[in-house]
Amino acid sequence: MRTPTPRTLRRRLLALTVASAAVLAVAACGSDDSEPAGSVGDTRTVEHARGKTAVPDKPTRVVVLEPVQLDTAIALQLTPVGAAVLNEAAGVPKYLGDKAAGITTVGTVQEPNVQKIAALKPDLIIGTESRHSALYQQLTDVAPTVFMASQADPWQDNVKFTATTLGGADSADKLLTDFRQRCADIAKKFGTAGKSAQLIRPRDGVLTLYGPTSFAGSALECVGFKTPERDWENSISVDVSPERVLEAKADHVFVTTVDVNDRSTIPASVTANAAAFPRLHLVDQSFWITGVGTVGGQAVLDDLERILTASS
Repeated sequence: MRTPTPRTLRRRLLALTVASAAVLAVAACGSDDSEPAGSVGDTRTVEHARGKTAVPDKPTRVVVLEPVQLDTAIALQLTPVGAAVLNEAAGVPKYLGDKAAGITTVGTVQEPNVQKIAALKPDLIIGTESRHSALYQQLTDVAPTVFMASQADPWQDNVKFTATTLGGADSADKLLTDFRQRCADIAKKFGTAGKSAQLIRPRDGVLTLYGPTSFAGSALECVGFKTPERDWENSISVDVSPERVLEAKADHVFVTTVDVNDRSTIPASVTANAAAFPRLHLVDQSFWITGVGTVGGQAVLDDLERILTASS
C-alpha cells in the first residue's frame, strides 16, 4: 500500500474542511435562531390604497409623510425616525413638544426626499396616494410602504388607518372617543348649539375658508358650532378674494396666524370690516392647520376652551 504524500494529505484535509463548512452553513440556514426579522410571524398584512403589504408587527423605524400620520404616531407613543413636514424651515410642529424631539425631516409633505428617507434605514414608510403616488415604487425599494388614500378624507378615518398600520388600532379608538367626549363637555359648558363659527387662513393674497370636513372645521362642529352654509365644491376649503371677506361672517370667527399676540397679522380686509366680526380670535396655525390628529385636536380644544371662557 502506497503511503500518501504530504501534498496529497494537504489536499484531502482541505477537501474535508470545505465539506464540513458547507454542512455547517446548511445547518445554520435551517436554524430557527437565524430567522430574519421580516419572516412569517413577524409581520402583519395591511390593506391600503395600493393593495396589501406585509409590514413589521412592531415597527421601530417609521417614516411618515403626512401630518396626521406624525400626530397619530406620537399619540401612540411611537416616535418616527423621520417625517415630511409642511415647511422645512419651521420643521416638526412645535405643538408636539418633547415627544417629537430628534425626528429628522425628510423634505416636505408635497415633495418628500427619497434619499433622506433611505438614509434613515426605515422598517416602514407611510404616505398618501393622492400626494405621493409617483414615489411609490422608489419608496417600496427602501422599505415596506403603505399609502392611505387621501389627506382630504375625514381625519378621524386617517387616524384609524395610521394606527392600524402601526398596530395600535384599539388605542386610536380610545383617543378618538376621548376627543369626542371632551367636545360634548365643551358644547354643554358654553352652550354652543345654534351658533356659527368660521376658520379663516390668510395666504397668498386670498382668504382660505375651512369647511365642516376639514380638520379644524370638524373640531368646531364637534363642540357644537355650525359652519355657515356655502358650496364647498367637494373640498375641505375654498379660497375667496379679500373683497368677498363678508362671506366669512359668523358668530365666532377664527383667523390663523404664526403669532397670536400680533394683531397686525389680521388681514386688512378683515380689519376694515371690524364691525362685521365682533368675535374675532387669532389662533395658532401650527396646530389649527397642521395639527391633524388627536394630539392636535386636543390642542384645538384647549384653545377653544380658553377663548370661549374669555368670551363668556
